[in-house]
Amino acid sequence: MNFQMLDRAKARINSIPVLVNMCSIRVKQLNQGARPLLKPEPGEETIDTVLREIAEGKLVSQVDFDTLERRGLGHR
Repeated sequence: MNFQMLDRAKARINSIPVLVNMCSIRVKQLNQGARPLLKPEPGEETIDTVLREIAEGKLVSQVDFDTLERRGLGHR
């Protein structure tokens, strides 16, 4: 894993659990044949491609605030 790219991705997604879930879902998608959002570098591992997608703003997280409110997790 490219730790410099991990740091760049963490700068965009400040929640580690969200970042882990995003990476997990995206790696699975790519392994099942989804197209990457940017050109993978030669010899690059899938996780590093995903981290670059996040770091370069190609892959973002969305928060469903209505669902959070219904679950009692919203801002008060």
